[in-house]
Amino acid sequence: MDTILKLPFYAKASILLIGLYVLIAMLSIAQGIIVPLVFSVILAILLHPVVSFFVRSGINKVIAIILTLMLTILVMAAFGLLIFSQASKFSESWPLMVDKFTLMLNDSIGGISGYFDISPQSIHEWIEKTRVEILNNSGAAIGQTLISVGSSLVALFLIPVYIFLILFYQPLLIDFIHKLFGVGNKSKVTEIITQTKNVVQQYLVGLVIETIIIAVLEITALLILGIEYAILLGIIGALLNLIPYIGGVVAVAMPMMVALATKDSGWYALYVLAIYYFIQIIDNNYIVPMIVASKVKINALFSIIAVIAGNALWGVSGMFLSIPLLAVVKLIFDNIEPMKPWGFLLGDTMPSILKIDPILKTIKKLSKK
Repeated sequence: MDTILKLPFYAKASILLIGLYVLIAMLSIAQGIIVPLVFSVILAILLHPVVSFFVRSGINKVIAIILTLMLTILVMAAFGLLIFSQASKFSESWPLMVDKFTLMLNDSIGGISGYFDISPQSIHEWIEKTRVEILNNSGAAIGQTLISVGSSLVALFLIPVYIFLILFYQPLLIDFIHKLFGVGNKSKVTEIITQTKNVVQQYLVGLVIETIIIAVLEITALLILGIEYAILLGIIGALLNLIPYIGGVVAVAMPMMVALATKDSGWYALYVLAIYYFIQIIDNNYIVPMIVASKVKINALFSIIAVIAGNALWGVSGMFLSIPLLAVVKLIFDNIEPMKPWGFLLGDTMPSILKIDPILKTIKKLSKK
């Protein structure tokens, strides 16, 4: 007769913690393999409707996939060329901006030295040292960035190959998942796969629309204020806005620094802060609820935790992938009975709080006497 082994709580907790540690270690070690693959799966899900449209139009599946990839690469190449051209102009004037920013700081040295009781000479020496370090570090940072980009080119070339193979072998992959979970669970697995595909597609489309709207608003605002490099700063700000709760702070800091370095008055930096704050209000209260938040119901607490954990695990790529992956995890939890409490915990549906009328409380107290 088979006996069921029951482990004490501390043993179960230890096994769970060890399993999580091993999983996180494997994800970190295999980052170079997993991150491009995850990006490829997400992009393949996003591009699948386009491939299906070409196939329904009578185009061969292989040609349809190649055509979709070519169109996607052309769009991304045009976008990258725009960013590169703007960034080149920005890098050329970076030393001049640092010098002007230094002169602006020199004007306020007298007040700072008097308030903090520090000699102006010490402040001048610190500013000059900081200026040299900024220029040197910026050059080193650019070199390091080029090295990182060069090392990432292999992964970037692999992503289109992954996308092509995932789209081509999609029926095989779906059939494998059905066989993996058994024939009896076929309908439930199909439902989860369909919902996951729809959530990822709608969420990514929502993010693209949100990014375009935010970029247009920020570029327009910066052009009206006469801030230099408005196109570059607006696009970077819109992309940083994709990183929840953290990107917005970095996005507004960059144009404020440019405004301080290129404008004669510091009021322009405050104008930038006010306009960006207004854009964030529009984004949080109108754009996100209508376009993005309706697709993925994740509460703010776990969104922040996921972004921080993604950054610690996979860097910037992990920050961008954290929310879509968390949404897929929640969707899976919602469709598995034992895991539904965890799905509820990740969501933003607040439980209804039962409110007892004070009069009823009084009646109950009187009835007990």
